[in-house]
Amino acid sequence: MLLLRNADVFSPHPLGLQSLLIGGRTVLWMGPGRELPALPVALAAGVTEIDCAGLRLIPGLIDGHVHVTGGGGEAGFRTRVPAVPLTRYTLAGVTTVVGLLGTDDVTRGPRGLLAQIYALREEGLNAFGYAGGYHVPLATLTGSVRGDLVLLEPLLGIGELAISDHRSSQPTFDEILRLAADAHVSGLMTGKAGVLHLHLGDGRRGLDFVRRALSESEIPARVFNPTHVNRRKALFDEAVALAGDGCYIDLTAFPVEDGEDAWSAAEGLQRYLASGAPPDRVTISSDAGGCLPCFDAEGRVSSMDVGHSGALLETLRVLVDSGMPLETALPAFTGNPARLLRLTGKGRVEAGADADLVALDATGAAQTVIIGGHIHVRDGQAVRRGTFENRQEQHVAEYRP
Repeated sequence: MLLLRNADVFSPHPLGLQSLLIGGRTVLWMGPGRELPALPVALAAGVTEIDCAGLRLIPGLIDGHVHVTGGGGEAGFRTRVPAVPLTRYTLAGVTTVVGLLGTDDVTRGPRGLLAQIYALREEGLNAFGYAGGYHVPLATLTGSVRGDLVLLEPLLGIGELAISDHRSSQPTFDEILRLAADAHVSGLMTGKAGVLHLHLGDGRRGLDFVRRALSESEIPARVFNPTHVNRRKALFDEAVALAGDGCYIDLTAFPVEDGEDAWSAAEGLQRYLASGAPPDRVTISSDAGGCLPCFDAEGRVSSMDVGHSGALLETLRVLVDSGMPLETALPAFTGNPARLLRLTGKGRVEAGADADLVALDATGAAQTVIIGGHIHVRDGQAVRRGTFENRQEQHVAEYRP
């Protein structure tokens, strides 16, 4: 059991200085006083105390778009990005990830994705995933995507299915509708999110398929969840309009150069909220572990970067430094993805909620990270590491001159 004292809690709305008692992966009690509620002597003796010294305590970040097995591969086998180790998430304040497959769904597949989700869970991270991948027909484990979603607990929806992108399988409108229906019905059967998480490329068709689906089918708007919508300014405007129709849209925290026809995630969120669109229908993810390629006119990779979960806290810091209140910025990283993905208990700080918590230092970095009631980061240092992280560092030290 843990007792956090003197935490400046943002739930995400500000609650001021609070104390929290944590046990069994849950926030058992929270109150403004310095005294614990009455506990049996045996329990009180087993409580570990942490003085947060007035640090801001926020819900753990939910990174809803992560290549947990590694992404890439668009410029040859050497460009396949390695799997992301545990502490790359935890040191970035991320307590929950949703893994998916990208362009390469040949050398990486659903078995490897599910195995990596289970591995991260064993290491203490909240991990979920999407069925399928970039291309139609979708790769499955049970023989059908509905079977995967109904029978495999970690899988929350379908994604990232690529549209308006030269790397996609150029799915037809009817194929998009069928997959959206499979996601929706599977969600009804299981209580899962049942979303169709759509990768948006730079193609001129933009979100045409989604607009048509909303007007020509009975599938609820919340099923359609486009991501990377800040990669072009015109695409962003399309997405904001769709949010008004009931879709959740996802901004990607990728680097944006001066003069580029794109919005950074921070600029995108500022513009989204200023537009009057529903504030609860926008999320921000990192594309961690994914290759961030730039292509020339012939479709060849001209340069590349790699997404990382640290981009979420960096974006949050930019927003707060620009004058946005922390409680205004936080939902896009916490409560909104929890609501979209139907992750009950996550995305808020209150009694009865999951004990996924991050204490921010004065610079906005993760000073303490607690996942499921277990401390992963303390004083900015990882105290729990991935299974092979210590061994890899030990081997590097042994061979260093």
